[in-house]
Parts: sequence; C-alpha cells; structure tokens
Amino acid sequence: MRKIGFLACGAVAATGIVLSAHSTHAANPPSVVESAGHASSKGAKGSGALLPNGNVDAALSLGGIKVVGAAELPHTSGAEHASSCPSDMVEVEGEYCPYVVQPCKRWMDPKTHMRCAEFAPSLPCHMKTTHKKFCVDKYEWPNEVGKKPEYMASWREAKGACEIVGKRLCTDSEWTMACEGEEHLPYPYGLKRDSEACNIDRAYGFPDPRKVYDEETQAAELARLDGREPSGNRPACVSPYGAHDMAGNVDEWVVNETGEPYNSGLKGGYWGPVKTRCRPMTVAHEETFRYYQIGFRCCQ
Repeated sequence: MRKIGFLACGAVAATGIVLSAHSTHAANPPSVVESAGHASSKGAKGSGALLPNGNVDAALSLGGIKVVGAAELPHTSGAEHASSCPSDMVEVEGEYCPYVVQPCKRWMDPKTHMRCAEFAPSLPCHMKTTHKKFCVDKYEWPNEVGKKPEYMASWREAKGACEIVGKRLCTDSEWTMACEGEEHLPYPYGLKRDSEACNIDRAYGFPDPRKVYDEETQAAELARLDGREPSGNRPACVSPYGAHDMAGNVDEWVVNETGEPYNSGLKGGYWGPVKTRCRPMTVAHEETFRYYQIGFRCCQ
C-alpha cells in the first residue's frame, strides 16, 4: 500500500529572542526551506501502518492505516492506568507553561532565524501554569524500537489509529511538555543543537508533489526522499521524561488545542534542515492532509 503526506511549514522569528508559545500560526511567512508548497491530497492513498503485533488478518482500515480491532488488544484495568503507564509509554507529570522566552545565543541561519545553534537557558515562566499528568508513547508510531516510524498518514488516520489501540493523539501542550521537560528545554536533549544526537539537518530533498501523489511515480519518489531512521537509533535523542525522537525523524500530528485554523497541528519537525524544536507548531495543514515526512505518536 503506497503512502503519502506533506511537509510542515513554521513561522520564523525576527529577533534573537524566540518567544515560544506552543503554537506557530500559518499566517506567519514560512521559510523557503521549510515549505514545499501546499499540494492537493486528492486521490492520495494512506499509509500502510500496522499495529505493533502485525495482526493483518484481524485488521480494519482507517484510511490507509491498518489497525486491529479493540477486541484484539490486551486488556488493561483502570486501576493499572491510575498508577502507571503501559510498558510502551512513559509518564509525564509537571507544570505546563503556555509561553516561554528562549533566547538564542547563535543562529545557524541569521537571515531566517529558523535554526538556533545554541540557546541560553529558558527564562522563568511568568504565566499561570497548568498541572498535567499523562502517558506518551516512547517512540513514533508504531512505537517499536528498531522499526522505522510510519509516515504519510493524515491527522484523521493518526487519530483513529491511536483510538483503536485505546490511546489518543497528544494535544499540542502535552507533546511540548513531554519534549522539553520541566526546564523548558528548546531541544529534548538540551540547549545546543546537535545533528548527531537526533536525525535532523539532512540536506533538503526538494520533493516533487506531482510524483508523490501520482501512483505510477510515487514509490520511487518516496524512496528518494526518505530520510527516516529506526526508532531509538540515536540513544541521545531522548527527552527528560524518556520519550525518544521528539526532534526530527518524522513530523508528528497533534491536536491543535486552539482549533484554529484546523484541529490538526504538527510538532517536532523531521529529518531535514528545519526548526526541529519542542515549542514550534505548524498549523497550516488540514486534517486530511498527507505528505512524505509526516507521522505521529499517541498519548493516554
């Protein structure tokens, strides 16, 4: 089953201070590198994602993502959930700050202010915080170490896949908190950008949307563009809470809590030369949109 999706575009900062709320709106001008243009997804097939147990015979299809029915899943009691997370998830608990100032000490690209080589420590939170406690997948879907994450899934397909396995898509604030930890780190691994720690900053592939969406050229174009690595391939790419690959590898769908302009948002960036930080969120793509670098993980 062939797979498709779309590249996320984020707004760029105009000064050396990144004022990092948890949302970056599409009204801001995207960087040339981050944007591949908004191609129509009509006729596009979904991803061939399978549940970790690979039970294809019992699978039902949500768009192109195949998932087994809820009856096939192991039962976990409410009491177990109240005390701990499932073994394939990590627990996140703390105070979420909706707006954090993160001063950049040195930009990699001074003209666009998209990638910061090194941040100073984030300034203290001066807004009302929200206490959160939840579980997040250790890895990107299908949440299995050693397997490449699935991609080319739409937000609706990602949402449905999480729900079938008794989970849900993370909200944007949950995803941010799981990535940055209590110190509000700009990168899950610290203050300095590190292309060795995570799968980021690879050369931009200049996708051809026509080839991505054309079934006759799709497979070859996706293979040319593919920069994914197996989940957990880089042990240093882990957040303070223990979630892996939250910067780079594949962009991840989340629930945009503002609902504007869509319920869908993208967090974390992908393997290319984009922001790949904890705070920025792309909100330019609607819920049925797919492209070559979009994946997801689930929360609970």
